[in-house]
Amino acid sequence: MKTQTIATLLFVAGAAGGTYWWMQKPAGTASAGASMAAGSAPAGASAPGAAAGGRGGPQTVGVVLAQQRDVPVSIEAAGSVVALDSVELRPLTTGVVTEVSVTEGQPVKRGAVLFKLDDRAERANLEKARAQLAKDKATQADIERQLARAKELFEQNFIARNAVDTLLTQLDAQLAAVRASQAGIQSSEVALSNFVLKAPMGGRAGTVNVVKGSLVQPGGVAMVTLTQMDPIGVSFTLPENQLGPLRKADKDLAKEGGVPLTVQLPGERRGQPAVALPGHVSFIDSGVDPTTGTIRVKGKLVNEGRQLWPGQYVTTRLTLRTVKDAVVIPQAAVIVRGNERSVYVVDAEGKAQMKPVQMRQPLGEQVVVEGVAAGEKIVVEGKQNLRPGTPVKEAASGGGGKGGGQGSDKGASAAGTASGSASGAVPAAASGASR
Repeated sequence: MKTQTIATLLFVAGAAGGTYWWMQKPAGTASAGASMAAGSAPAGASAPGAAAGGRGGPQTVGVVLAQQRDVPVSIEAAGSVVALDSVELRPLTTGVVTEVSVTEGQPVKRGAVLFKLDDRAERANLEKARAQLAKDKATQADIERQLARAKELFEQNFIARNAVDTLLTQLDAQLAAVRASQAGIQSSEVALSNFVLKAPMGGRAGTVNVVKGSLVQPGGVAMVTLTQMDPIGVSFTLPENQLGPLRKADKDLAKEGGVPLTVQLPGERRGQPAVALPGHVSFIDSGVDPTTGTIRVKGKLVNEGRQLWPGQYVTTRLTLRTVKDAVVIPQAAVIVRGNERSVYVVDAEGKAQMKPVQMRQPLGEQVVVEGVAAGEKIVVEGKQNLRPGTPVKEAASGGGGKGGGQGSDKGASAAGTASGSASGAVPAAASGASR
């Protein structure tokens, strides 16, 4: 039993010593093995990852050509369609409706008869006024004959002078009575015209609130509302900082009819052409709202096809001016460093060169810049791994390229990895061997 115990202890001690010897073995032995494995490769072959970390190959990048075109400078605002003219028809006299000549939604022309009221009593008053005028004119004619006869008798010294003067006074009074009768006829005609309601303007009829036989009176409900549909207006507000450019554009474009505008109806997808209705700014409010810091603006548009409807929500675009021969590039190509803006361009030797630019006007995903010429090749994708003078190769599909990156640039390596490029990253196998 004692002998077995001693053998067990010797075995454990030997195992521990072997483990210690193995752990203390020089690392050069493993390195030598790895070197022998590498040495078995052909003499001209390079180690794995050498191509990825090399500095001689060109960087593959996506480029676009800087474009030159006329760029409209515009602003957008949310607004609503409003009618330029709208009127409610109400009676000026009390009466019973005898005729309804309009239907709801009907387009009407100016001067068209819409309603008629019972006017029999007023017609009788008109006839009475005409009869009174005839009577007064007859009396006037009689006095004129008496005056003529009196003048003859006065010249023959048969009557006194005061008799002639009396007849002259009676004639003047009768002439006034005739004029009063004529005014009475005009008054009756005006009152009679109130029993016929005509359209004061052209437009579209709204809801008709009366029927034949209804009793209407002044101050009651509107019989119908007429709304002008063509031309039509749009109302919206702009920030007060846009007031200066808007007033300048309104002054510059006054001879052309004002600042042009278009509207885009809700339901149309973004990027689709807006409803191209000819229009212009027709009104700029005389004051800024101090509570909101905005100013109200109205526009006027042709609406022959009735595409716009009062109360409809629309997006309004105003074109303030047009930049002639502007150079346009994608905003994604611009490199922002503090207050500096620059882009990479590909020169004639196929190398990337950095150029400072000035951003003049944003256009969604595009931007108007100064500092590059039209037709220059602008790097859009892959610029994170570039340095001035780096050889580049244009990607066939416009995407970011692979390879050719500077492995020493940690920021470029991270950006390249995020964009799907493995340039600048150390291969995992080589990394494990080096440790």
